[in-house]
Order: sequence, then structure tokens, then C-alpha cells
Amino acid sequence: MAIERRPAETSAPIHEHISHRWSPRAFESKPVEPEKLRSLFEAARWAASSYGDQPWYFIVTTKDDAHNHKLALDGLVEFNQNWAKAAPVLGFSVARKKFAHNGEPNAHAWHDVGQAMATLAIQAEALGLQVHQMAGYVSAKVRQNFGIPEDYEPVAAFTIGYPAPAETLPEPYKEREKAPRQRKPLESFVFGGPWGKTAKFAEPKK
Repeated sequence: MAIERRPAETSAPIHEHISHRWSPRAFESKPVEPEKLRSLFEAARWAASSYGDQPWYFIVTTKDDAHNHKLALDGLVEFNQNWAKAAPVLGFSVARKKFAHNGEPNAHAWHDVGQAMATLAIQAEALGLQVHQMAGYVSAKVRQNFGIPEDYEPVAAFTIGYPAPAETLPEPYKEREKAPRQRKPLESFVFGGPWGKTAKFAEPKK
């Protein structure tokens, strides 16, 4: 069964690895090769961060480690458990809440973890993989299941794998998988001065 490519409809040219990146729920059972996983997290390693602090950490479980994979699945809300259990890789991004060099609170840690995950997701697309990031997890349970220290905070859950056809999903997931990809237009969030005033380059093309 062919897997439909779902490139974004963009208002300006962007790299194909960005336009083809999306968040499927349907994944093949095929394991992700260790060398590809290493490439993903090497990409994350080179993301930008405040003071070069690199506050990102990752818990990554695969199905060949049944115990830890089950603990990871247990950390998701039920809606996400129902589809994520099929993905070969399941994990969590974690932020260190304080700067390493001075112990002060790092208000940008979550931003920087997000940058690392975005870089990872683009590298995944380049390798024929996809990443689905989730807010639907139970932070306290993830912390307990994996012994996350107090100075660290779970940020998001994620799956990694080779995308599968939407038909492999039950409803309501199948319908969501096929829904049109949509984003707000540039003029609604790119401002060139006062709040709410669209930057000239972001104005709709006439």
C-alpha cells in the first residue's frame, strides 16, 4: 500500500525536508536502524541554545527493550497510547531547568529543547523517517517511571518511525491522518513594528 506524500502548501519556497515534515500517527512496525537514530540525535546535538548550554536530554525507548518501552507507553494519555503503541521508537524530551555554568534558572530551556527537536525532526524526514511530538503525556508518571531528577522537567513525548498508510489506523485516528495540513497565514503572526501590524514582506501577495 503506497504511502501518500503530504508536502505543505507554502506561500514562499522552503526546503523540501521542511515542507515534507509532518506528524503521522500511522507507523510501520519496522525498527529504526541504530545508525539512523544516532544521526537524529547528532542533529539535535547541534541545535542552537542560549549560552550554548544545551539543556536538552532525551529518554528513547525501542520495542526491543520491552520493559522501558512499556514504561514510556504508560506515561502517555490513553488517546495517544492507542496509536503510539505501534511506533517502533517512543520517547520524551526533557529540559534542564538551570544553566550549567552558574546554576541560575534558564527561562529559555524549553525554547532550546524545542529547537533540538525541530532539528531532529527535519533530519528524520531527510532519512525517510517521521516524528510525531505530543503534549498528551502525564509528567508526574514519566518522572516517576524514569527517575527524572527534580532539576529536570519533561517537555514533550515523541514517536519516531517509518510512516505507514493511514488505512492502517482505526477511527478516529484515520480521519485525522487524512485531514488537510493547515497553518495560519504569515500576515497573522509576523509583525514589522507595533503589535498586530503585519511586516511588509509578510503581507498577502496580490
